[in-house]
Amino acid sequence: MKELVNKLNEARKAYYFGEQSPLSDREYDALYDRLVSMEVETGIILPGSPTQEVGYTVVSELSKVKHEQKALSLDKTKDVHFLETWLGTQDGVLSWKMDGMTVVATYENGQLIMAATRGNGEIGENVTHNARCIKGLPMKIRETGKVIVRGECILSYNDFEKIKESENGEYKNPRNLANASLRLYDSKKASTRHLQFKAFTLVECPKMPKTVEESFHWMEKQGFTVVEYKKVTAFTIKETITDYFEKEVESYTFPTDGLVLCMDDIAYGVSLGVTNKFPRNSIAFKWQDDSVETTLTDVIWSPSRTGLINPVALFKPVEIEGTMVTKASLHNLSYLSLLQLGYGDTITIYKANKIIPQVDENLTMNGNYIKIPAKCPACKQAVTRRFNADKSSEFLYCENPKCSAKHIGKYTRLVERDALNVTGIAKSAIETFVKNGFLMTFADLYHLDTYKEQIVAMDGFGEKSYNNMIKAIEQSRNTTFRQLFYALGIPGVGHDVAKILQKELAEPVAETLVNLVFSENALEKLMAMNGIGKVNASSIINWFKKNIKEYIDLCAELNIQLEKENASDETDLSGKIFVITGTLTGYPNRKALKEEIERRGGKVAGSISSKTTYLINNDILSTSSKNKKAKELGIPIISEEIFKTL
Repeated sequence: MKELVNKLNEARKAYYFGEQSPLSDREYDALYDRLVSMEVETGIILPGSPTQEVGYTVVSELSKVKHEQKALSLDKTKDVHFLETWLGTQDGVLSWKMDGMTVVATYENGQLIMAATRGNGEIGENVTHNARCIKGLPMKIRETGKVIVRGECILSYNDFEKIKESENGEYKNPRNLANASLRLYDSKKASTRHLQFKAFTLVECPKMPKTVEESFHWMEKQGFTVVEYKKVTAFTIKETITDYFEKEVESYTFPTDGLVLCMDDIAYGVSLGVTNKFPRNSIAFKWQDDSVETTLTDVIWSPSRTGLINPVALFKPVEIEGTMVTKASLHNLSYLSLLQLGYGDTITIYKANKIIPQVDENLTMNGNYIKIPAKCPACKQAVTRRFNADKSSEFLYCENPKCSAKHIGKYTRLVERDALNVTGIAKSAIETFVKNGFLMTFADLYHLDTYKEQIVAMDGFGEKSYNNMIKAIEQSRNTTFRQLFYALGIPGVGHDVAKILQKELAEPVAETLVNLVFSENALEKLMAMNGIGKVNASSIINWFKKNIKEYIDLCAELNIQLEKENASDETDLSGKIFVITGTLTGYPNRKALKEEIERRGGKVAGSISSKTTYLINNDILSTSSKNKKAKELGIPIISEEIFKTL
């Protein structure tokens, strides 16, 4: 029967891609009728049977499904020795970690009743309408009791390339295309994508096997395609990885991002329980990040608005993870010293988490060491070297308050949407204004009309552009304290601190803050406000003492309005911490969503941590660093629509 299904599917596959079919129409019909008879006789419908791919379904949305048992993510390691220690005296099963979308399949009375994505581990999406299109996921099995199976929905490299070519799609990789295909509303369209399913966990059945290996055999007998695996002990893990998996990975048909090691004894593994994030009966082994060799050509020093000067490595172009890379941050002076980098050294580059280029090793250390500049690249004034608070890393700083790099960043921040919201001023224009002395203080922004003749004559400007810019500047005079405070660019503080100050200080807040900063015990008074610590309090005081005149002059140009209070007293998100990323559709911008969360008692953070409650991202399947971090920490990733139901 399996051979029959394969022959028919090969013919169908050729048809989809416009290739020569191995079967004539008459041969196809005869084999199809024969297959139908065999399925009726045996009661078994093998994965991907063409008899099951009729009657396409179109849905209007993917409904949410709560999993009966949490589909937890796995802890991981890149250390083979750790795997040996972890397994100890137990037998284990080592299998491919497929790189696609996890699907949970539920059966009752031998029939598939639900196929759902893993989602955040607790709540997934119902994709049952596309189940008939997934090879390796049977619609009917022999077992009539309740059965739950987890597996990975994947796409082969070969099918990925053909689909990418036939549809002229700009798909990044097989994983992304598989995820998008599985979530298509139209099952007819999904059927052209050649999705495949590889089962990796038998979650529930009437009589559970005693071992993982036995569960694989059981699932195969039911018609599932299972992930390839090897039985191991602590003494054979390294050999198995080296002699089998590492040799196979380059030619393996499907995308994989490592291996999974499970305790073979199911009861013993279950008895180990789970942590708050991961099960203790299995662990992922991640391949070491791919690195490539290249030659260091130079190190440039990039000054920033805060005065920090960052070293950036330049090297001969290399391709990593499908993109050409020519530079990578070196972070700080300590990292530079650790690598002992020199001009012309052979270095290795990799992408951390397959995203951010990093310098990994210096293979030559030729002694032609990189020179640390004595002067700022922007203003040519002397620089200083500073250690961070715990003395672990050393950094390079420009102390010149009139440094052009600081000024460019300063005015770029000033006109941002979340600051004074001046539209139509490009960074290149700000650079020219600073260079020509048009912008020397914040208040100068509101007197650019003094230089009308020069600005109109500039490249990229004209009478119309100039008038639009001046109009936008005039409109920005009406602002709020929160926008003003953010626009100042005080290191380490922004809208969150502004909100606290606005709540704690009497009106007019812009003036009251000045009085507080220059009062006795200013540090203690700021620290007494809930949410402001010593570092932020010190940063505020230091900034105002250095820039008080500039602040007062700027305030004189503005009409600082009171923010409208929201009448709602809802606090249903109290205690919850959110991180927002990606493109929004239901809110005009992130600021609006942030205000909604705060109005309801929640908090918004800028980065993922163990304290984060939810990551809001409409692209739940994204491979962004925030999504990856959330998944590693077991933090739910929710869309705007799900957020609105909280």
